Amino acid sequence: MIQTNNTFFFFYKNFSDLEIHPASVEHAYLAILSDDLHSASCVFSTIDSPRAKWGRVLVDIIKDKCLNIYPTFFQIRNFYEIDLDFLLKNRKIDYVENLLGALDIFSNINQEIYKFTARVMFENKLYSAALKYMELSKKEYYNDPELHFMLANYYKTIKNYDSAYYYINECIKFLPSYYPAVQLKKQIEEIIF
Repeated sequence: MIQTNNTFFFFYKNFSDLEIHPASVEHAYLAILSDDLHSASCVFSTIDSPRAKWGRVLVDIIKDKCLNIYPTFFQIRNFYEIDLDFLLKNRKIDYVENLLGALDIFSNINQEIYKFTARVMFENKLYSAALKYMELSKKEYYNDPELHFMLANYYKTIKNYDSAYYYINECIKFLPSYYPAVQLKKQIEEIIF
């Protein structure tokens, strides 16, 4: 992620080398940042790639609050989190709200959508929102070890070590050899025992 003039862009490590070509995916995302959703939609429509197809879904949601094209399981898995984070970091709160409004529909396509949302919220230190989406994710698929790992991290962050210990044990119950979970369990045990 690159920051300049309070704008974040995700496609290049060194912003000084950034070149945005007309009719490119980067051009479309720059149009989103400029609130030119019509241009973003037009650019995405001219590109034949999974990212651009997702981009059309994204623009429909943030512009019209509707889905004219439904995303695929893999589009949600590959692009949703990145774009939610992109919109949050660029303070496009109306767009974020519209995207979050589509979660019930997305959950019928990819049941991990609430977990993806929770991860973005947690990484952006929006802890109450992160917990809300982790709880929704638990209702969709309780046996997800990654979700329990996230919950353990959340509770460790807010210093609720008993709950953190419970969820790290749930994670390990489902995936005993998950090294990050084993390490987190040791950290939590050092605090509470």
